[in-house]
Amino acid sequence: MTKKTFLSISIIAVISLLLISCGNNSKFKIEKGKVGSITTKTKILELASIFKNDSIVKNLSEGAQGDNYFQEDDEYFVYEKGGKLLLTIMPKEQLDSTSTIKSIEIHDARFKTESGIHLNSNFSEINANNNINRIESTFSSATLFIDDLNATIVIDKEELGLKEFSTQKVTLEQIPDLAKMKSLIIWFH
Repeated sequence: MTKKTFLSISIIAVISLLLISCGNNSKFKIEKGKVGSITTKTKILELASIFKNDSIVKNLSEGAQGDNYFQEDDEYFVYEKGGKLLLTIMPKEQLDSTSTIKSIEIHDARFKTESGIHLNSNFSEINANNNINRIESTFSSATLFIDDLNATIVIDKEELGLKEFSTQKVTLEQIPDLAKMKSLIIWFH
């Protein structure tokens, strides 16, 4: 093999690897109105083709006709081959495969924002790279609202050093830098 042929093959191989790795990263990219290949225009019936190499488990509500009054929303759980839960997807309209998506809860740390925020990020990373618009307290957690991503991040009050089941208001200054998030939800409205 000549040097020119070897060099040409090497360059093609490197370019191919770069294209493959860039394409793979977009599968796990989070942006406002977009999670991986899912956008605000994606319909529930398209999920099967988007996740053709994964498994989707449907937990459908019974609608107005059903007896289960506590389950209000349909849920679509996306599992990677091997059983790892990636996403929980909720449609805007229940029992309607043509519905678009209301929200996506992220369960896998490979999903990241442009600034590198992912499920295992701590509060200092979240606060440094995002504008936290408001905080709402519940009995057991604090919810951070990030309008730049149209996202909510939940942090357990245990992580904040506060008593659970208190209605104490939480401020940004009270949240420790190393506090971990409990959940990350991207909203599509």
